[in-house]
Amino acid sequence: MNHKIEKLQPGLYFVATPIGTARDITLRALDLLASADVLAAEDTRSMKRLLEIHGVPLGDRPLISYHDHSGAGARAKLLAHLEAGRSVAYASEAGTPLIADPGYHLSKDAAEAGYLVTSAPGPSAIVTALTLAGLPTDAFFFAGFLPNAHKARLSALQALAEVPGTLVFYESPRRIADMLEDAATALGGTRQAAVARELTKKFEEVLRGSLSELHTVAQDRTFKGECVVLVDRARGEAAGEDDLQAALSQALESMSVRDAAETVAKAYGVNKRKIYGMALKLQDK
Repeated sequence: MNHKIEKLQPGLYFVATPIGTARDITLRALDLLASADVLAAEDTRSMKRLLEIHGVPLGDRPLISYHDHSGAGARAKLLAHLEAGRSVAYASEAGTPLIADPGYHLSKDAAEAGYLVTSAPGPSAIVTALTLAGLPTDAFFFAGFLPNAHKARLSALQALAEVPGTLVFYESPRRIADMLEDAATALGGTRQAAVARELTKKFEEVLRGSLSELHTVAQDRTFKGECVVLVDRARGEAAGEDDLQAALSQALESMSVRDAAETVAKAYGVNKRKIYGMALKLQDK
């Protein structure tokens, strides 16, 4: 397949790449990879395979490695290409660049230097997992990778206990059982959760259940492939009347009754009609 090769405006182009199935790349991403003066990749071998699969010739264009351990030297090299008026297309190994991947400092430095910085959106393990998990998607918090050490991981999870949205983590298949055990301890074993692995690939799998149930399953099996762990928000059964009224009073200082009720109901996972009634009474007072 021939892809559009046109002179790109000098600048930095972030290109999302498939998280599994190679055909999940967008046509615009392929056009950018075919047209850019310079290519940069978290993993140059993966980039070469992707170009080969889709018939995009590298030719004599530079392909520069840029990853977590590249340091300022590789970044300076890419910024020099931008200064010379070239277009640079950067792709992480899989998914959308900068999402738990290197690229932040490159993006920041390029933007602060006044160069064009734009993105060709595409696959993301976060969004894919959210669509499959069966957990609320109206609000979510992506926490990336948790610390490896038990105590640090437990502390990080405890800090997220009251986040009013679905929690999303990336996790190594080797640590899934330990992570679920710590999550059950820190967040409560009855919280609903899901483990998604090998997304978009042949052996895609999504396990759903409480954190305690999933930990029991994880103890008895070996996981393979990249994993996304999702955990439901804290539910409102533990919230007392005083807590709800305090939250409503604070919300009503800057919101309408309707908006305050919706915000508090969502945060505490309780019935919106009940909260709306409480808000009306508070407003009358």
